[in-house]
Amino acid sequence: MKIAIVGASGAVGQEFLRILESRALPIDELLLFGSERSAGRTYRFRGEEIAVRLLQHNDDFRGVDFALVSAGAGTSREFAETITRHGATMIDNSSAFRMDDDVPLVVPEVNAEDAKHAPWRIIANPNCTTIQLVVALHALEKLSHITRVHVATYQSASGAGAAAMDELVGQYADLAAGREPTVEKFAFQLAYNLIPHIDIFTDNDYSKEEMKMHLETRKIMHSDVRVSATCVRVPVLRAHSESVWVETERPVSAAEAREAFSRAEGVVLMDDPAAKVYPMPLPLTGTDPVYVGRIRQDLTSENGLTFWCVSDQIRKGAALNAVQILESLLAGR
Repeated sequence: MKIAIVGASGAVGQEFLRILESRALPIDELLLFGSERSAGRTYRFRGEEIAVRLLQHNDDFRGVDFALVSAGAGTSREFAETITRHGATMIDNSSAFRMDDDVPLVVPEVNAEDAKHAPWRIIANPNCTTIQLVVALHALEKLSHITRVHVATYQSASGAGAAAMDELVGQYADLAAGREPTVEKFAFQLAYNLIPHIDIFTDNDYSKEEMKMHLETRKIMHSDVRVSATCVRVPVLRAHSESVWVETERPVSAAEAREAFSRAEGVVLMDDPAAKVYPMPLPLTGTDPVYVGRIRQDLTSENGLTFWCVSDQIRKGAALNAVQILESLLAGR
């Protein structure tokens, strides 16, 4: 099997390498691609030094079975035909194709079967916040149909890439030294701050990030669920958190929900608040599951539940989910 990584030098590309190194996939050859800035760099994989090739419109993808792509929506749109024309399946981490009717949008714990129906050989990886949300919601949907979701996200700097993480660290260092902090990756200083602004705002005053959660959740779950989100950037390096309120067709007790979460694929239950057991981003950075806690009845709705969830944005929110899509396709061959 021949695998390609496009965007190999980025935060998600590097996570692709780490995940593929640790999993028992039968990879015979790995190709790495990047921009002019990263072309020529070498990375070690299974004892071999592999050089990053410049991504070009040529036949470099001939013989490639799967391409894991994380290089931005513009690059994905420009190079999709080049990547797929010789038969490769492109698993794309950008927003370029997520809402296209002929492109499946897949979270394997929820809708792995959709990945088998990709007429353009393109499978989209959802937005990071949507991935962890639907993994958790899927457990409750099995108990009673979810009609409405309100969610507030607490998104780490990692969601804006490696340079954004560096900027947050640098801002704290600058402030501690009495210097004016550098602000380039975010609309405002993130250190010691919260920014209720991720991506651009749309005509309805929701940001694109917030609308992604509404639209992508419905597509992945094949559901008429309504999702209203407020997405907030927080001064955390890595792993996103979400506070979630759901309404179901019938009342679901907190005990039922805990039992469902405890059985759910991809979910780890951390719910003993009296003992200070609940998910937090710092200790869960670098892990794979979606962690759920603070489960309780919603005081405003008899059919309502609320819970808190945390997941590593670069792993399950991006690279791991894409690799799991690949694994699900191999398992179904």
